Amino acid sequence: MKTGAAAIALGFAGMAMGADMPKDFWTTPTIHGYGKIHYVADAAYKPRADQTYKIIFALTKGSKQPGEVNPALDRVARTVNLYVASGVPLKNLKFVAVAYGEATPLVLNDAQYRAKFGVANPNLPLVEQLRTAGVDVSVCAQAVAEHDFQDDWVDKSVTLALSGLTTVTTLEHDGYVLMPL
Repeated sequence: MKTGAAAIALGFAGMAMGADMPKDFWTTPTIHGYGKIHYVADAAYKPRADQTYKIIFALTKGSKQPGEVNPALDRVARTVNLYVASGVPLKNLKFVAVAYGEATPLVLNDAQYRAKFGVANPNLPLVEQLRTAGVDVSVCAQAVAEHDFQDDWVDKSVTLALSGLTTVTTLEHDGYVLMPL
């Protein structure tokens, strides 16, 4: 009996992990290698291609391991992939991601990230792709100071914002929708 239950549990675990999924089930159509999506053409609540979407992503969670891409930043990539797969042109995506709290280290330049964590910053290639897609990746200057980082340790591809608080409230005032991650 226990063996049968264990086999069933393993079977469900395998399905949950995508063991039986076709190779092209998960894709990363715009931000290559990040933010994997499973696109469903006839799904409800799809973005409309003729609209402009203004979203501020509040990135507050850190990575579990220093060598892993920040999961909140990966969700920004997923959002870009979902909107573009739905037909929304990149020019209609007005996305800003602001890192603070535990997410702050994701913006460190490679030298400083290596000095602190002993590995290359795995987030920088994703930040570069997001930038290329028009996403402004920024960091709270207050969080940089609270982590005892120097402003010049922030990678050049990242915008140094006055604060996460002012970034969120200023952009909400300008019609952006807050997406806490």
